[in-house]
Amino acid sequence: MVSVRGYISSNFTKAFLTIFIPFFMIISLVYLVKISILTAQIQINFGELLLLYSYSLPDIVFYTLPISFVTSLANVLIRLSQDNELIALYALGLRAKKVLRSLLLLGVLFSILLLVLSFLAMPLSKQFYKAFKEEKTNDAKLNIVAGELGQKFGDYYIYVEDEVDGLFQNMVIYNRTDRDNEQFFASKTGRLNNKESTTSLLLNDGYGYTYSKIKLQEAKYKTLEVYNSSSKSHFDFETLQLFWGKAYTEEKRMHRAIFFIFISLIPLLSVYLVASFSMINPRYQANRSFLVIFVVTIFFYFVASSLRKWGDPYSLVASIIAVWILGQVLFAKLVSRYF
Repeated sequence: MVSVRGYISSNFTKAFLTIFIPFFMIISLVYLVKISILTAQIQINFGELLLLYSYSLPDIVFYTLPISFVTSLANVLIRLSQDNELIALYALGLRAKKVLRSLLLLGVLFSILLLVLSFLAMPLSKQFYKAFKEEKTNDAKLNIVAGELGQKFGDYYIYVEDEVDGLFQNMVIYNRTDRDNEQFFASKTGRLNNKESTTSLLLNDGYGYTYSKIKLQEAKYKTLEVYNSSSKSHFDFETLQLFWGKAYTEEKRMHRAIFFIFISLIPLLSVYLVASFSMINPRYQANRSFLVIFVVTIFFYFVASSLRKWGDPYSLVASIIAVWILGQVLFAKLVSRYF
């Protein structure tokens, strides 16, 4: 029996890798495109892009693995059936349920992996992703590029003609405080100052105009310091205990946890359900692997989506028990009674 388990597990591993790797690459491309869109808001280098991609890996694996498992399971059982290898095992006295034991063990291991990803890795990686994005966004607010229009420093629009060794050359600053009041400043040189978490722009040798409906004021200055009035947003990192503890009070987070649990259990719940239509006698039954994969996948994600919208812990437990019983009943009716 040990060799039979090893043989079935070996076949499943080959089929799983053949399916999982292309799925993984396709979804990875989607996430890379999503990350590249951030470059329109913040500046990141190649190393930082890879870092953001690594934060997305738990999500990619979580959404790729259940589909890959169901597809691999159906393909392996159909192929073993069509090659008459399952028939040979039945002829040797092995019952269909015993043949499935190694696949059930794999289903348990995959489900545990998905639970770890969804409840440990994904919350942490998402928070790292948001914290990185927040930090870069705050830095971008203070990143003044020479020759570029539309840049802001606090409430001021800034244009810099050139930058030499960190010193801005020929600066223009404009601010419209309200509908009837405008400010305009120009200076020959300027630089950014950052002292005790307070950022300011120090201007040298310039002039300025303040305009309103009733008067126009002109001023010349040797030095003028403009402070950044925009507040930096701060990301608060949550521990896993605090993150999932909010599921007791926040309905949205509770639904998210319920969704993760059901999706994580798909590998285990799908074994008997998929086997009911994949362990066939090739002389009398046709290969319907694509239909089995499609219907089972749609069924699981329909239940998971419903739980995410309207579910509660009781409906989650009821759904898991119902799906498990459904798989057992179908397997007993379509497979066990014959093999």
